[in-house]
Amino acid sequence: MKFVIVTGMSGAGKGTAVKMMEDMGYYCVDNLPIPLMEKFIGLAVASQDELSKVAVSIDIRSGDALDELQSVLNRIREQGLPLEILFLEAEDSVLIKRYKETRRNHPLSGVERLDKGIGLERKKLEFIKRQADYIIDTSRLLSRELKVELEKIFIEEQEYKSMYITVLSFGFKYGIPTDSDLVFDVRFLPNPYYVEDLRAKTGNDKEIQDFVLQYEEAYVFLDKLENMIEFLIPNYISEGKSQLVISIGCTGGKHRSVTLANALYQRLKERPGYGIKIEHRDIGKDALRGK
Repeated sequence: MKFVIVTGMSGAGKGTAVKMMEDMGYYCVDNLPIPLMEKFIGLAVASQDELSKVAVSIDIRSGDALDELQSVLNRIREQGLPLEILFLEAEDSVLIKRYKETRRNHPLSGVERLDKGIGLERKKLEFIKRQADYIIDTSRLLSRELKVELEKIFIEEQEYKSMYITVLSFGFKYGIPTDSDLVFDVRFLPNPYYVEDLRAKTGNDKEIQDFVLQYEEAYVFLDKLENMIEFLIPNYISEGKSQLVISIGCTGGKHRSVTLANALYQRLKERPGYGIKIEHRDIGKDALRGK
């Protein structure tokens, strides 16, 4: 039997995750009262094959009963019953934006500002986040990307290290991405912009890739960057970081940065256990004039 508690920040996508898990064959219960959890698990275990996969959503809506959750979890574990915790997370700025778009009130904000309610919720949920088996930061995830991550965990049963990596190309002329964790400048490489036949193409085109990657310095850069990231990731995870944005920039974000971001993505995506995606922020800007 598989029993999963789905929890996390309001607005981080718990409802969406529960629906996706339902599509994966889980029997799902939203906002199960905490005092009923032990009895419900007992019934699920007794049913044997009828309820072989169960997901229960628990969040800040439990109110004062949330204080009882730790004792309930301890008793469940003492009985040797199967239990996994999935925690959905998102940055404060993203949560605020989502609430404003839906025009809904945060469960704890009352007459206060949204950020006050979000901060209070973080404190109340900190104890269960520390115990989570899986932490998914949805700040930069589309629904289909969240589905891929859940399938890795609950269908493919891959080892999951609660880290989602975004490899992002950009142009310095348009500013450094504000959410970058690591920023790398590849303007030391020759620029295809100055080759007339290549100017209108991008780093997604083979001609640009061949031009940029003909230089040994490009491979030295990729090797050293890959080694550094492999060193950093487990250390970031041990400190509780679940989202990593690696930004690679050139002048216009169209040629060199796109090529090297793609190459890094291809290397990292073979590593099991991490979610990863590629984005090219500025590839379509200044299409004929950018560098």
